[in-house]
Amino acid sequence: MIGAAGVLSQSCRAKDRYVILSVSRSALLLRERALPGTRMAEIDPLLATLKPLLRSRGITYKALGRELGLSEPSIKRMLAGRTMTLARLHRVVALLGIDVFELARLAQRERTLARELTLAQEQALAEQTRLFTVFHLLLNRWTPAEITAQFDLGEAELTRWLARLARLDLIDLAPGNRVRLKVSRNLQWRRGGPVRRAYEARVLKEFLLDGLGSDDLHLRFEVREVSRASLAQLQRKLDRLAAEFNETAELETTLARRERLSVGVALICRPWTFSAAIALRRR
Repeated sequence: MIGAAGVLSQSCRAKDRYVILSVSRSALLLRERALPGTRMAEIDPLLATLKPLLRSRGITYKALGRELGLSEPSIKRMLAGRTMTLARLHRVVALLGIDVFELARLAQRERTLARELTLAQEQALAEQTRLFTVFHLLLNRWTPAEITAQFDLGEAELTRWLARLARLDLIDLAPGNRVRLKVSRNLQWRRGGPVRRAYEARVLKEFLLDGLGSDDLHLRFEVREVSRASLAQLQRKLDRLAAEFNETAELETTLARRERLSVGVALICRPWTFSAAIALRRR
């Protein structure tokens, strides 16, 4: 048994060796042989940490495939958790110059990042649209250099906004405008909070109404009658779909930015009755 501040332990069996990685109370069981067709959701925190490390080292899926003797689609499936094994994980982290234990420590830090901002942080973002936009771009892995190259923001102005985000304790800002987020990329904005009050109506109008004529629009609207239990189940499925969408976006951050589109997905599900039907009801 090997301990790292209660974070991680390792055990071996003669027939079925495995590593148990405990990251912030979650025991992650990684078998040396992945079960065919099984999604190994238990290692998602490790993979979520591994992918940005690969990006930071400039290791593409193609290059990683050459090292492991796998095709690029196979690498994508592996990093999605479907075919990752202990042996493969050891080989991947070795390319990064770390080991599985260091990866677990980094994953623990990611899991402790705030997923909800304070009211003061949200209020500052709600009051200044440019500040909010810069923060939004950073959450989507835009670098300061990319922001100044693609948007009408000079380096001096961008530096002022970055300094403001640092004072709000949202980022660490190092010389040369090197940025590290101090919050999770998968933030949940407060329901009824400052950011939603400031931007929600505008965002929904632009997304739902202004884009109805788009050739790329995929719209499916269904109205049926179901039980409360089924409604709750459907909402959980939508949450899983949102997680899958975010995972796909993370996997494809290795692609050149010109090969990616900014895509919005609105998942809305609530009790609702068409006003025409309400008007016909007996009073």
